[in-house]
Amino acid sequence: MFFSNFYYFYQMKSSFYLQIENSTAHRHSRDELCEVALSNTEALTELFLFAFDLKNKIHFKACWALELVLEKDINLLISHLTTFVEKVKLYHHDSALRSISKICLFISKSSTIQLTDKQEQILIETCLDWLIQEEKVATKAYAIRALYNFSKKKVWIKEELRTILEQDYSSHSAAYKAVAKEVLKKINNEAIVK
Repeated sequence: MFFSNFYYFYQMKSSFYLQIENSTAHRHSRDELCEVALSNTEALTELFLFAFDLKNKIHFKACWALELVLEKDINLLISHLTTFVEKVKLYHHDSALRSISKICLFISKSSTIQLTDKQEQILIETCLDWLIQEEKVATKAYAIRALYNFSKKKVWIKEELRTILEQDYSSHSAAYKAVAKEVLKKINNEAIVK
């Protein structure tokens, strides 16, 4: 039923679909989409569907709004978590990646999202991939922070993260360096305390 609804919305181009299609990257535009999704369960369902449909030309715009929705209530992801984890490695559009990496950060900080070992492994591997690939700095910054959060349970991540950040530090922008410096300081302080 979930996917049959999707094809209905997709073919009929619902008013919410058109609103996503006509949206811009401006915060006001994204906030409007977020509010519609949070106030209407049908729109919220559509938002997840469009964000997960990587063949859809507006999926990245849906990701912008989904990021804001999940920033307000990460628990809305729980019933879609399996799909999110299955799709996370498939995103390539820079604008989608920024939002998807930020959602990974929200997941890494959440005390209510319960990942299986396999799901956690996929998210960790994906974040590491974003760090070593040629991705935009925002995607890398969210990945760094998410990995640091995951390292609280998976200690091996700290050494891996430290190595990557120290190797790549000099070749990146000031924004990347600021995040790397902050996370390296936390890792090094934890090593001293032990």
